[in-house]
Amino acid sequence: LGLLAAGVVFQIPMARWRRASPLLLLAAIGLLVLVLVPGIGKEVNGSRRWIGFGPINIQASEIAKLFALVYIASYLKRHGEELRTANFRTSALALFRPMVVLGVLAVLLLLEPDFGSVIVLMATALGMVFLAGVNLWQFGVLQVGTVAVMAALLWSSPLRRARMISFLDPWANPETTGYQLVHSLIAIGRGELFGVGLGESVEKLFYLPEAYTDFLFAVLAEELGLVGVLLIIILFMTVVRRAFVIGRRAERLDLKFSAWLAYGIGLWFGIQALFNMGVNMGVLPTKGLTLPLMSYGGSSVMTM
Repeated sequence: LGLLAAGVVFQIPMARWRRASPLLLLAAIGLLVLVLVPGIGKEVNGSRRWIGFGPINIQASEIAKLFALVYIASYLKRHGEELRTANFRTSALALFRPMVVLGVLAVLLLLEPDFGSVIVLMATALGMVFLAGVNLWQFGVLQVGTVAVMAALLWSSPLRRARMISFLDPWANPETTGYQLVHSLIAIGRGELFGVGLGESVEKLFYLPEAYTDFLFAVLAEELGLVGVLLIIILFMTVVRRAFVIGRRAERLDLKFSAWLAYGIGLWFGIQALFNMGVNMGVLPTKGLTLPLMSYGGSSVMTM
């Protein structure tokens, strides 16, 4: 289904995507609102992130992230000169407007709650704005403000605060708050250099929760070892590099919208993969983010 969707998307000229960007943004907001409507949104493990259509569940945040990036790329195409101007008021206003839009999307995502998607979306959007040539002083202020807000959100939620504390020392409570990370680290440790063999993971059978989604990387490390993990990382690096090569070529041809969107998609893949791997290895706090193109989740696979 993902390949069929890619084939359809491949036939649509980039100009149409650019013209449709305001409608896509409204669609993204509409999907995130629908998820929160009782009877339409489906709740799983305490989070309301899915819209049910019979046997099919659509994760609205995955589609919303893509549509948001299309809008940001379109905005940078239209207002890029204003962002780069020496006039402080003009550049500040040009930087402020997309942040308001992202703020609306972030609030809707937090209501699900889906803090991981907020981090990925904000980091990707900030990366796109940086590559578009924003005033560095203003960008620095925006970054500090964004990090401060994220830190406040992290500490204001008892669940997120507990995850942060357990991330710092998962072995303190290995049977409760640290359970996922402890078993993820055990799985990675069992893999050693060449792994225990494809399909031979023990952790995925009885111990490691969400082994097919959030913690797939740990299972891959157990089965394929360090060599397999390095190969996976190289594959993701290749995808991100190709996206940036395409973006750079488009920029040289003055195809600004195509360039910013290619950069955005490359950043999205890279940041989300980095977060997923970091969570699995205990480098970052636990977040419910898929490993792009690999983790189970139809909405994630199709959108990616």
